[in-house]
Amino acid sequence: MAPSSVPQNPTALNVSQLLPKLEEDDPDFRFMALSDLHDILNIAHPSLLQHEQVVCAKTVEGLLKTLVDTNGEVQNMAVKCLGPFVNKVPDNILCPMIDKLSHLETENSVDQSIPSLALREVVVSLPRPVAGVARSKAVQDAYHAVSKVLIPRLVGYHVITPSRKDLPRVPSGMLQVDLEKGTDSNAIDVLTEVARCFGPMLQDAEVHALQKITFEILENERSSSLMKKKSVTAISTLAGFFSDTLLSAFISRVVEHLRDVHLTRTKRKLYITILGSMARSIPRKFGPYLKMLSPFVLSALSAQELDEEMELSDDEAERDPEVDEVLEAALIALEGFLASCSQDMRSYTDEIIEAATRLLKYDPNLAQDDDDDAMDDDEEDDALEDEDFEEEAGYDDDEDASWKVRRCAAKVLFTLIATRSNGDLLDDGTLYNRVAPALIGRFKEREDNVRLEILAGLSHLVRKSGDGPSPVKFADEHPQGGTMMPPPSRKRRRGGSDASMFDLHANPALSMGYASPAPAGTPPVGPRAHLAKLSPDIVKGVSQLLKQGSCPPSTKQASIVLIKDIVLTQRGGLDGYLAQIAEPLVEAAKSGGQGVPTNSASSATSNSLRIQALQLIGAIADTHSSATIQPYLEKIVPALLLGVKDKYSKLSIEALAATEQVVKALTPPRSASSGSQNQKYLDELYQALVTRISANDADLEVRQSAIHVLGIFLGRSSGTDGLLASRNRTSGLDLLADRLKNELTRLASVRAIDSIAVHSKAQDELPAKWVRDVALELGAQLRKASRVLRGASLSALRTLALNPISRQQLDAQTKSRLVDLLLPLLDPTDLHLLGPALVILATFVKDDARSVTTSQFIAALCRVVPGSISGNSLEALLALVRTIGEQGAGKALMTALLQDVGVSGRPEVVGKVIGNLLVYGGNSLPVKLDQFVSELETATDDRRKCLALVVIGEAALRLGSSSSIDPRLFIKYFSLKSDQVPLAAAVALGRSGAGNVDKYLPVILSAMEKPSSPQYLLLHSVKEILQHDGTEADIIPYASTLWRNLVAASQAEDNKAIGAECIGKLAIIDPKTYLPQLQAFLGDRKASVRGMVISALRFTLADTDEAYDEYLRPIVIPMLVQMLNESDLDNRRLALTTFNSAMHNKPDIIIPALDQLLPLAMKETELKPELIREVQMGPFKHKVDDGLELRKSAYETLYALLEAAFSRLSPADLSDCFDRIVAGISDEHDIRILCNLMLTKLMVLAPEQTHSHLESIVEHFRAVLSVKPKENAVKQELEKLNEGNKGVLKVSVLLNKRLGIEGGYPIEDQQLRAWGTYWEWVNKEHQQSLKTVIDELKERDR
Repeated sequence: MAPSSVPQNPTALNVSQLLPKLEEDDPDFRFMALSDLHDILNIAHPSLLQHEQVVCAKTVEGLLKTLVDTNGEVQNMAVKCLGPFVNKVPDNILCPMIDKLSHLETENSVDQSIPSLALREVVVSLPRPVAGVARSKAVQDAYHAVSKVLIPRLVGYHVITPSRKDLPRVPSGMLQVDLEKGTDSNAIDVLTEVARCFGPMLQDAEVHALQKITFEILENERSSSLMKKKSVTAISTLAGFFSDTLLSAFISRVVEHLRDVHLTRTKRKLYITILGSMARSIPRKFGPYLKMLSPFVLSALSAQELDEEMELSDDEAERDPEVDEVLEAALIALEGFLASCSQDMRSYTDEIIEAATRLLKYDPNLAQDDDDDAMDDDEEDDALEDEDFEEEAGYDDDEDASWKVRRCAAKVLFTLIATRSNGDLLDDGTLYNRVAPALIGRFKEREDNVRLEILAGLSHLVRKSGDGPSPVKFADEHPQGGTMMPPPSRKRRRGGSDASMFDLHANPALSMGYASPAPAGTPPVGPRAHLAKLSPDIVKGVSQLLKQGSCPPSTKQASIVLIKDIVLTQRGGLDGYLAQIAEPLVEAAKSGGQGVPTNSASSATSNSLRIQALQLIGAIADTHSSATIQPYLEKIVPALLLGVKDKYSKLSIEALAATEQVVKALTPPRSASSGSQNQKYLDELYQALVTRISANDADLEVRQSAIHVLGIFLGRSSGTDGLLASRNRTSGLDLLADRLKNELTRLASVRAIDSIAVHSKAQDELPAKWVRDVALELGAQLRKASRVLRGASLSALRTLALNPISRQQLDAQTKSRLVDLLLPLLDPTDLHLLGPALVILATFVKDDARSVTTSQFIAALCRVVPGSISGNSLEALLALVRTIGEQGAGKALMTALLQDVGVSGRPEVVGKVIGNLLVYGGNSLPVKLDQFVSELETATDDRRKCLALVVIGEAALRLGSSSSIDPRLFIKYFSLKSDQVPLAAAVALGRSGAGNVDKYLPVILSAMEKPSSPQYLLLHSVKEILQHDGTEADIIPYASTLWRNLVAASQAEDNKAIGAECIGKLAIIDPKTYLPQLQAFLGDRKASVRGMVISALRFTLADTDEAYDEYLRPIVIPMLVQMLNESDLDNRRLALTTFNSAMHNKPDIIIPALDQLLPLAMKETELKPELIREVQMGPFKHKVDDGLELRKSAYETLYALLEAAFSRLSPADLSDCFDRIVAGISDEHDIRILCNLMLTKLMVLAPEQTHSHLESIVEHFRAVLSVKPKENAVKQELEKLNEGNKGVLKVSVLLNKRLGIEGGYPIEDQQLRAWGTYWEWVNKEHQQSLKTVIDELKERDR
């Protein structure tokens, strides 16, 4: 909002009225005038001064005067005004203004760097080129001014020869003056900004000139160290725009200097720093040169050279500190090489490990020999426990910089672990055999900064050894919405069955850790085997660190994180070692850092240490047997009680999470025989939970967490005497019932009741009144507005209904009221709630079918049946219908289905319902199967025929071998002239065949071999048989013939999709025979055959479990590589879809081979102009992008990759992915949606990469938001444009919140500066849309 002194729509007159005030004697007046000018320029129209030459000239003069003002605040405000001003002036003013700014005299000024600061502000504010966006006239004019005036003023001569010959000679350049005087006017910062903002437009001569002057600064003895550091930044920024020739010449020059025998340490450090900086700046172009450059860096780290330096320093009175600086620079460069060009550094792996592990112990000031590996354990203990050993060494730490070398060595090892652990050095044992022991050996490091790097490196190695463990915190919490239909666990993952739907423990989310975790056996070979061998040494070292009184909280926290990573990766691994860490761990959980002054910062450190300690306690309890932790409960439980009662909510929540794991460890089945020995501890934990739940002044999230844990406690202690007193159980249940009525805690209470109902085993534990009251309250919640609450309540009701202990407490009246509450949920448009409601009704029907199957009940079912339902909801409906039939209560339902529904619904649903009821209802029904056969033969309209076919097919499937239906009954309808009947007949034939393979499949195969047979329909029949469970053994005798017929039939264009699915499913049944044949077909000359194989593999990947992986593992990677290199465009798109499926379903096979597959997928995200063609449509020409679907598939694959394998991506791969994601923001609408989703994930997962790409993100966001609709745009185009803008604004809001710069941004951070400017622009140009998006996000997060 503009200040009141500034008009809402300012004009040039307003600007001219402010200019006289810049001459005022009072600096406050001058400052306020500039402030008003700044506000005017910011809110004014871009054309404010475009035609006001006089006002522009006077404003320039005014700004020039205030830039050399004697008041510093006035100067700073004048600099701020330049940014918006340069975008309002005509192009003929810009060049003279830049020239005058570069010639500013600052003799009387407070700040001598004002000219450079002003020029830098101008450069960063000018319109700049954006990759993929056409360069506007404003961008061209800006570059022209920079090229014509600014670059010559920086270097001191015309780089590009001007067209006019009568121009005066360019005065000495700003950088030349700095060189001559040895000063730093910040002109080098201007050069860096020129390169960063206008690099893509700079001509080779300009890049060469800027590089030349920068290198002269680097070589000049008079240049300060700060200026040289800035010059390194400038070189690395310019390097991105070097031509190949210039880059080669530059590197040759650096190499020549490094070979100089008279090279000083200062210069050597400088050149090595340049190499490291360039590796990070231009990794792809720089990588090939590392074969030549790496030896120079490694030689600076060699043991021989270090020994020579040590001997030289012994002869001299004092060591040269530059020795350590060279080592530090070389290690930093080496880290840059590894992080940015890891592939090019593979040949130097041994030298890197040797140098880094040696320098990890580098401490020339210590008298003792730290390289003596024979130091016995007692000496190591003394070294760790001696708090005064630094003083005894006889030197002052302030003068010792060797710790920086050790820290950089630890960082090199961290980067090596990060970049070489994807099936490389981790699998062959190098990291555990050479790197890990070196890190463990340095636990005795005296400098906390170095020790933290060592512990971080070891933690990273441990995490890389596992499967990406997740934190232990309510790991088995209910999924959002209380979904009730778990996918069954079997070979082919399809819809639920009766067994899974009515199994109380079918859903792992409901079991709440019911099953005792099987101990994760350590594999005989591989990373985890190596970790198991080193675990004793790690635990011993960490325990000594934790016991040190002088050990700072940060080190203790890192040590605990390391142990937690080991526990999570190994799923245990501390059996036998808990005695070493139990006491210090409990102390850390109780009090955090010891002896730490009580200020806010130290309090935060102490709390974070306690949180990590509590998380480790929870992880240990979760992954170790109850017998292992039993001896330490006396220490652990008080720490948990203290944490639960803590006022700091985050700490209290973590303590509750740890309490949950301890409760699970002390209750059945994990501690089935513990009896009363644990009652004391459980009583204490119970009382603490009840206290927290009852305390209305406690944080809401804490109370919700406590309710969750109480539910676990009450549930798992059921049926076992001595764990919880009956009065406590009763009071706990009453407390949950009371909390269920509270709006703030009812959702947590619903889930807790769900947990109790899952585990209840004893008859007298759940009072009848409590069960009925709770059930009715849950039923009442089904009418609430919150969808999550409705889903969770329905989930809990389902569990109460399925558990016979709780169900028998429900009387007829309660069940009747519940049925009335459930009937409104029988809505075919809400499948999420429909399935669980049907399951509950099925259990009630089993108990008392007559009272449940009322006319209202049947009417509600008849509303569901015509709906478009499928999957688990359809299976639940069929299970309910079967139950009604078995109970002999199906007569009224059958009558209603035939009279009220009939052909008005979808035949494939109505027919299945009637077919199931027909078979399971038997003689209690008024109709028989023969009547539907007659209906099929006599009906005249297609819908009746389709319905009859589905009924007959379903009935034959359920009857199995006792069915008398002849397969030819269906085949004769294949030739009927109808759009629906032949396909319905084909599906019905397949459903019938799944019930009796031996009778039906030979007939189908015989028909397929006939030349004139309807192959497409027969393929549908085969698909139904293949995808039905339990048919595998019956199909095997016919597999060879079936395979041959499928391959032949799939050649036709119309049959490709269905044929590929059938082939893929047959390959699942007999993988040894058919997977090799699929691989062979991939080399076929016909693109259609290869496409069929690609699609078939996708179904094979999606429909198999881990047992099938041994067949896929040897062949799937070569097949995917071959597919992704396909020449056919459609096949390549199919290949990406298959790769996507592989990432979702077989990540363990795919992730180790990402280095082969990722580049192939990334290549397809690029826009290919050769695939864009122009099509004539009447009088108009329309562009068609044949590569759009391919790009879309590539981005979908990238999305799957980030979900499944983010932690396994190297920094270089992640950077490449980020580049493509950002580029996709400006792509077509569907791709932009995907990229926005990925960006939302990455801003959380990779904040550093997000920060480094902010400028690019800003430009693409701005490009999308700047698109204006055409005058003749239709409604669909406008909606699409608005939706695209809304998506970008939503990501912008989330990213701005993540960056946390609402209160301003640091001006020196160019990335944040660019984002801040963009955010201001969005708030101005898209104010209303932005407000709408913010409101929607707030509503979503409620």
